[in-house]
Amino acid sequence: MNRTHGFRTDLYDAVIVGGGHNGLVAAAYLARAGRSVLLLERLGHTGGAAVSTRPFAGIDARLSRYSYLVSLLPSKIVRELGLDFAVRKRTVSSYTPAVRDGRATGLLVGGGEERTRESFARLTGSDREYESWRDFYAMTGRVARKVFPTLTEPLPDRAELRKRIDDETAWRALFEEPLGVVLEDRFADDLVRGVVLTDGLIGTFADAHDPSLAQNRCFLYHVIGGGTGDWDVPVGGMGALTDALAGAALAAGAEIATGHEAVRIDTDGADSAEVTFRTAAGEGRIACRRVLVAASPRELAGLLCEEPPSPPAEGAQLKVNMLLRRLPRLRDSAVDPREAFAGTFHIGEGYAELARAYAQAASGELPAAPPSEIYCHSLTDPSILGPELVERGYQTLTLFGLHTPARLFERANEEAREVLLAGTVAQLDAHLAEPLMDCLAEDEDGRPCIEARTPLDLDRDLRLPGGNIFHRELSWPYADDPGGPGRWGVETGHRTVLLCGAGAVRGGGVSGIPGHNAAMAALETL
Repeated sequence: MNRTHGFRTDLYDAVIVGGGHNGLVAAAYLARAGRSVLLLERLGHTGGAAVSTRPFAGIDARLSRYSYLVSLLPSKIVRELGLDFAVRKRTVSSYTPAVRDGRATGLLVGGGEERTRESFARLTGSDREYESWRDFYAMTGRVARKVFPTLTEPLPDRAELRKRIDDETAWRALFEEPLGVVLEDRFADDLVRGVVLTDGLIGTFADAHDPSLAQNRCFLYHVIGGGTGDWDVPVGGMGALTDALAGAALAAGAEIATGHEAVRIDTDGADSAEVTFRTAAGEGRIACRRVLVAASPRELAGLLCEEPPSPPAEGAQLKVNMLLRRLPRLRDSAVDPREAFAGTFHIGEGYAELARAYAQAASGELPAAPPSEIYCHSLTDPSILGPELVERGYQTLTLFGLHTPARLFERANEEAREVLLAGTVAQLDAHLAEPLMDCLAEDEDGRPCIEARTPLDLDRDLRLPGGNIFHRELSWPYADDPGGPGRWGVETGHRTVLLCGAGAVRGGGVSGIPGHNAAMAALETL
């Protein structure tokens, strides 16, 4: 067994397991601090789930294949690491089609305050829902400005965060009462309630009234990003971020070894550890003072030969990527498709529709009317398409389906995927003036440019546990137990091993926050 395997040294300050965006953030920070750093990545490239790829044969379209929008990435990380990376604002926040009194209509949020107000009035018949909407999101905005800066600071306890927010009404609404109670109290319209609720259900299988408050935790992370809650488009696709991070880590002196799969971590529990890895050429070992694991808690347990987390994580989403020759026309002729698809296009996400879909999935059935949401990256950032495609008017669509837990695919993943995809497309077609499939581009082999991924596909391809995009249920951004997760929320039961993946406290989403926090924790103890 080769101990050094051709690396610069036989003892590193830090070995990082996993080359996703969090692992790259940690590598860049540690290397910039003058530490010797080796990053091991199983795949032949870095980026993890935050990559841009060309999924359709012979087509010059570089899609953000898995994760696709940026909200939780602190500008502090971009600035401190000197990243050549930018995001663009979407001109429209969301559009939700509806049928009222037999008439195609919808709710457009964006295009200025007056236009949004008019859209609410057109849908609901008065200004009441808009005023409630404005008041509600003013409240979440105040919370966001207080909470977001804490995510890259040592972990506060519950009392400290509550004091920092200093708003008992907001604390009760977001941290203590089920989200459904809050929405039913503040909003009267079913569609408006549903649009708000969706931020609590992204990758989270929960009912609006779930007593675990999993939906509240998910909602919180979706409204605090950047202190504003805005979800922005990464210029050049999500891979532009991880490419910039890899460049920053290398420039600072970190080593990155792709095609190196970590298979075991041994630690003396005090000052040193050893990572065993596997390559096409065989196995090797490397010694270090700290190991930072940019993978899930399930993978961490496997590396340490410990029992996996219980209950196991479970994802709950359908991910679909498409390339279109043109955007489809809408039944609601009052809205231009270029506006409707520029923001988040909600499908089947009324409040009652979401409840029905959850109940069906909880009983073991695929939702008959699958809820989902779509957005068009190329409307905001056409750079992801080749010049010829741009000239011909091609556009991308990315769809994220809700309430599709991994358990529904365990018996027949491929069959369930096709059934769910067909049902999802049918839900969208109900609001279109022409079938979606008529607008799809074809690849060089004549196949429609559409691909779908279930939670089981994500587990197989990316080792997301159960396909869970957050690696496990999202945590509150505070320490429940004063003696619990450690000073930064990345500590494990081993002094030399830190968790810097999405499963860390305050992890989830494309944020780099666990990578930053694990680097800070390592630097404090090295």
